[in-house]
Amino acid sequence: MQHSRLDGLAIGLMTILCLSWGVQQVVIKMTADVVSPLLQAGLRSTGAALLVWLWMAWRRIPLWQRDGSLWPGLGAGLLFGTEFGLLFYGLTLTTASRAAILLYTAPFWVALGSHLLIPGERIGRLQWLGLALAFLGVVLTFAGRLSTPQPSEMLGDGLMVTAAILWAATTLLIKASKLRMVSPYKTLLYQLAVSGPMLLLAAVVSGESLAIPATGFVIGSLAFQTVAVAAVSYLAWFWMMTRYPVSRLSAFSFLTPVFGVAGGALYLGEPLSPALLGALALVAFGIWLVNAPRARS
Repeated sequence: MQHSRLDGLAIGLMTILCLSWGVQQVVIKMTADVVSPLLQAGLRSTGAALLVWLWMAWRRIPLWQRDGSLWPGLGAGLLFGTEFGLLFYGLTLTTASRAAILLYTAPFWVALGSHLLIPGERIGRLQWLGLALAFLGVVLTFAGRLSTPQPSEMLGDGLMVTAAILWAATTLLIKASKLRMVSPYKTLLYQLAVSGPMLLLAAVVSGESLAIPATGFVIGSLAFQTVAVAAVSYLAWFWMMTRYPVSRLSAFSFLTPVFGVAGGALYLGEPLSPALLGALALVAFGIWLVNAPRARS
């Protein structure tokens, strides 16, 4: 059943999803002290791919038919894997709060790329305003580093922006290829199934430690990332997309960097400088403007 507006169920679910996506950066950073970043990312994608495949088999969602999606699907998987490799490694260099702000500039790169590359995807005035606010937010985020610049931290911030651009590139590839015609669950499986082995191989080739301490924290962290985020939250998002207006759902994503910054402050003791809070406000409001239904022309 398609709804024209968001009801209580949709609002509640979107809040939970944004909370899980925002807190994800905090959990990844906390776990990186005991599980190497590429190994952590590879295990996450591999485990989630298995869960999504089992769910699709249970729901009897077609998977193996020839629909022209193989090559773009492999491309999406490579972009997805590179994005998360940079994300996980970048979180060892920068704070979770900054990562949440910079990573969630992805909607703006998507809007700009759609405007330039996809016919009919034009940006309205409010969307341009959202893009401008996001750009100012990124500038303010980096400006906050200038008082005490650290090369490793600046590199971490740069990796987060690059990961956001790769996230946007993945979205644009899906919108402009045969992937837009197939089930979104199949597209998700492409991304997870390709990125899992890719990231695990990268962990081995780069010489990362493959040790996984069997502690309650590590098991809980990997379970949260694999089951709750990479499998259940993505499946729930796609399910909601079939029942509610996507633009109204996407407008809620401004909550994600808010939860990420709050989680970094609460659980990691990360400082909340005026520049960081200003950047958060700019990016969050910009996300809302870019995705607001009335912002589309």
